[in-house]
Amino acid sequence: MDDFLAARSQMALSLGFHIVFSCIGMVMPFFMAVSHYLWLKTNAIVYQNVTKAWSKGVAIFFAVGAVSGTVLSFELGLLWPTFMKHAGPIFGMPFSLEGTAFFIEAIALGFYLYGWGRFNPWFHWVTGVVVGISGLTSGILVVAANAWMNSPAGFDFVNGQYLNVDPIQAMFNKAWFSQALHMSLAAFAATGFAVAGVHALMILKNKNVDFHRKAFKIAALFACLAAILQPLSGDHSAKDVAQRQPAKLAAMEAHFRTEKGASLVIGGIPDADAERVNYAIKIPGGLSFLAHGDFDAEVKGLDQIPKSFHPPVAVTHYAFQIMVGLGMAMLLLSLLYLWALWKKKTDRSWLLKLFVVAIPLGFIAVEAGWTVTEVGRQPWIIYGIMRTADAVTPMPGIAYSFYLFTAVYLSLAGVVVFMLYRQIKMVDQLYDRPQGVKEYH
Repeated sequence: MDDFLAARSQMALSLGFHIVFSCIGMVMPFFMAVSHYLWLKTNAIVYQNVTKAWSKGVAIFFAVGAVSGTVLSFELGLLWPTFMKHAGPIFGMPFSLEGTAFFIEAIALGFYLYGWGRFNPWFHWVTGVVVGISGLTSGILVVAANAWMNSPAGFDFVNGQYLNVDPIQAMFNKAWFSQALHMSLAAFAATGFAVAGVHALMILKNKNVDFHRKAFKIAALFACLAAILQPLSGDHSAKDVAQRQPAKLAAMEAHFRTEKGASLVIGGIPDADAERVNYAIKIPGGLSFLAHGDFDAEVKGLDQIPKSFHPPVAVTHYAFQIMVGLGMAMLLLSLLYLWALWKKKTDRSWLLKLFVVAIPLGFIAVEAGWTVTEVGRQPWIIYGIMRTADAVTPMPGIAYSFYLFTAVYLSLAGVVVFMLYRQIKMVDQLYDRPQGVKEYH
C-alpha cells in the first residue's frame, strides 16, 4: 500500500467510524427529550425509566464520538497539510463554531446526567433539549465544511493564490443547505430505525414489554417521518449535484454519453472501458427529469469530461444504488408502520420483525451516501481547485499509521458493542423498575 492510498484509507476509516457516532449523537438526545417530556406530562414512571436508559446511551456515544472526532481533526493536518494550509483560513469558521457547539453540548449533557433531582424539572428537561440542538448544530456545521470542498466559495483563486477570503460566503456555499438537510434526515432515519429495531427485538422476546413498547414508538415515529421526507431531500440534492458537479452525477448513474432524454439507471454493472452499463434496468427520461425536472433535458455525460477528471465510476455507482435502494426500503417500511399505527396494529410480530431486519439499513445507507459524496468528488479534494494527490503529506510510513488506527477503531467498536449489549440486557435491573424513585416529587 503506497502512502497516498494509505492516507485516503485512513481518512475513510476514520470518517466511516465517526459518522455512525455523530449521527447517533445528533439524534438520540431528541428521543431522550421527547421521552422526558412525556414523563413530565403524564407522570408515568415508564417514561422516566426510558429517559434514563437512553441518557446513558447518549453518554456512551458522546464519549466515543468526541474521541473519534478529535482524531479526525488531527488527521486533517497530519495527512493533508497542503489542503489545510490553503483551505484552513477559508473554511475555518464552521469548524470553530462546531467547536463552540460541541462545548455547549458537553456542558448541557453534564447538567442533564447529574441534574436528576437537583434542578427544577422543566429546567432539567431544557438541558436535554440543548444537548440535542447543539449536537444537531455541530453536525450541520461539519457538513457545511465538507460542502465547501464540493462547492468552493468565499475566495478568489488567482495564479495559485487564495485571495479576498470571505468566511461567511465560504460557510454558506451553494452545497451546504442540500447536504445539511440530506445528512440530518439520514441521521434521524438511521438512528431511529436502529433504536426502534433493538426495542422491537426485545418486545419479540417478551422482555420488559411496556418499557420497550414506549421506547419503540418514539424512535419509530422519528425514523419513519425522516425516511418519508428523505426522497424529497434526495431529489433536491440530485438537482444540485447536476448543476455543480456533473462528473459526480454521471458517475452516480454510470452515464457515459451526453444525451437528451437520458435514462435513469437502476442496478447494473458499469463497464468503463466499453462505456456502457450491463444488466441494468433503464427508465427512459428518468435521469433528465431527476437532474433537471424535464424528461427531455440534456444530461452531461463522462464523454464531455477529461478522463483525468473522471471519478471512480463503479464505486460511486454501486454506493449510490445501495443508498437509494435502502432508502426506498426504509420508506416502504415507514408507510407500513404509519398504516399500522392508523389501524392500531403496531404490535404485529411481522411488523416488529421488519424493524429488527432494518436495524443496520440506515447506517449502511449513510456510509454509502458518504462514499458517493467523497469518491464522486475525486480526483479533487477542493472541487476544481486542488487535487487530492497534491494535498497529501510527503511524510513516509503512512501505511503503518493506517494499520494502527484500524486496530484501535476495531477495539473501540468492540468495547462500545459490549457496553451497549450490557445496557440492553440489564434493562430490568438498571432501569425498568416500577418502584423507582421519583426525584421531582
